Amino acid sequence: MGIFQFLLLLLVAAICGGIAQSLAGYSRGGCLTSIALGFIGALLGTWISGKLGLPELLTVEFGDQPFPILWSIIGAALFVSLLSLISFRKK
Repeated sequence: MGIFQFLLLLLVAAICGGIAQSLAGYSRGGCLTSIALGFIGALLGTWISGKLGLPELLTVEFGDQPFPILWSIIGAALFVSLLSLISFRKK
């Protein structure tokens, strides 16, 4: 994987994380947080889809590494929803 492919991977992860934050209605942090959420969502979403026996949908390949866009958004939205439930809001 080259530097250009890695930068594209970070961009796609940031977009997936941002979409997940807007779906969950909970936004903390900036671009780095969205990138981290995109990668966490990809791991969580792929694990959930494997356990449920669901197919990989909307996968983009960067070099030889596939990145599941749909499962990344779903996994990150679930993760952000869980974070919003356990975090305390200051009044």
